[in-house]
Amino acid sequence: MSNTYQFKTTNIKGKQYVEVNQRVIAFRTLSEFKGYGLTTDVLHLDAESCVVQATITNADGAVVAQGMAQEDKSSSRINQTSYVENCETSAVGRALGFLGIGIETSIATADEVDMAIKKQDTPTTPAKSNNEIYASAVTYIKEGKNKPERATRLTQIKDKYGDTLTKAQQTKLDKLV
Repeated sequence: MSNTYQFKTTNIKGKQYVEVNQRVIAFRTLSEFKGYGLTTDVLHLDAESCVVQATITNADGAVVAQGMAQEDKSSSRINQTSYVENCETSAVGRALGFLGIGIETSIATADEVDMAIKKQDTPTTPAKSNNEIYASAVTYIKEGKNKPERATRLTQIKDKYGDTLTKAQQTKLDKLV
C-alpha cells in the first residue's frame, strides 16, 4: 500500500488506532484500490444481537479480504439504538484492516478497542437464580400499599420474569395480591 497516505489516529491507553472512517477514505481514494468493491452481509440479526460480514473484491471480482463483527444491543448505550450500524462499521473496518489498510499498529480499529475496553470495565452481575427472583417478587408485591398497586406490581413481575418463575411460584404470587 502507498506510504503517502497519512491516517488520523486515536490514542487509546497509549497506543494509536486508526478509525474506520480513515480506512474507508483510503480505500475509496488510493489508486491501488481503483475498481475494488466492498459489500456487507448480515449473517445474523435479532432483537438482541447482530453479526455482519464485510467482503472486499478486487477489480476482477475476486475476494481479497473479509472481516466479521458481532454486536449486542445491550453492550453499550449507543448500541441500544444502533447495534446494527455499529456492527456493519466494525466488519468494514476489519475487512479493510485485513486488506492492509491502516494496520500500522493493529487490525482492530479505534472503535473496536474502545468498545472492548468499555465492556471490560463494566462489572458483570451474575444472573439471579429462580429462588432469588421469586423472593424479590414476594417482597416487591408485599410492599404495594393497596390491592391495585400490588396487582400492578404482579403484572410487572410476570411481564419481566414470567418465563423464569414456575407455575407454583406464579400461583403463590397471585395469592399475595
